[in-house]
Amino acid sequence: MQSARQRMRGEKVGFLTLEKIHVFYGGIHALKGVSLSVDKGEIVTLIGANGAGKTTTLRAISAQAAVKEGRIVFDGQEITRCPTHEVVSLGIGHVPEGRKIFSRLTVWENLELGAFGVRNKERIRDRMGEVFDYFPRLKERLNQKAGTLSGGEQQMLAIGRALMGEPSLLLLDEPSMGLAPIVVEQIFEILGELNRRGMTLLLVEQNAFQALQLADRGYVIQNGEILLADAAQALIENEEVKAAYLA
Repeated sequence: MQSARQRMRGEKVGFLTLEKIHVFYGGIHALKGVSLSVDKGEIVTLIGANGAGKTTTLRAISAQAAVKEGRIVFDGQEITRCPTHEVVSLGIGHVPEGRKIFSRLTVWENLELGAFGVRNKERIRDRMGEVFDYFPRLKERLNQKAGTLSGGEQQMLAIGRALMGEPSLLLLDEPSMGLAPIVVEQIFEILGELNRRGMTLLLVEQNAFQALQLADRGYVIQNGEILLADAAQALIENEEVKAAYLA
């Protein structure tokens, strides 16, 4: 919730706000005071080199990495210490790096698992229908083992599984990794459509130029610290960003 000081100053508080987040992996200081915000209805991208802290930032939001210091606020509620299942139930979906689908289960079973927190069976059927609207190929492979799908189909399934939880914020970690350019284009078109229908997106993506073309705003992270934040187009035109990430 907004603090009294923020209300007095009229400061805008994002739909998602990270305030000076610190995360450690053993003795490794992975995030060093990361602050960022995502407004409702935005697409925000987080770019940086491998090991910069992008994945850790998403994992901290979805409670898969413990926050040592700082706070995370989502839709007016602090979620810093919430367990992952509560974070999901509040409306945050996470599509992890490497897809992490259940390869021995069918497409249908993977999607059902994504709706574990939805109690209304009719709503689950409706939600699955919505997923098939985005990804008709999944409907064609409904009873197929997920491990036998192509890389692009597995990525569609990973996104579809996250959508089954009815998120209002979707975290995406490297959705284009290992995919053919034509499939990447399809995935990004779907992400744009999700946003046009009201979904808020926080995107980590190896293809920084493509991510910035899709996004409203972006952050540059290096060695666990935010170096730069600006409108996406301004970052595309920034000479330092061009040299480091868009060359």
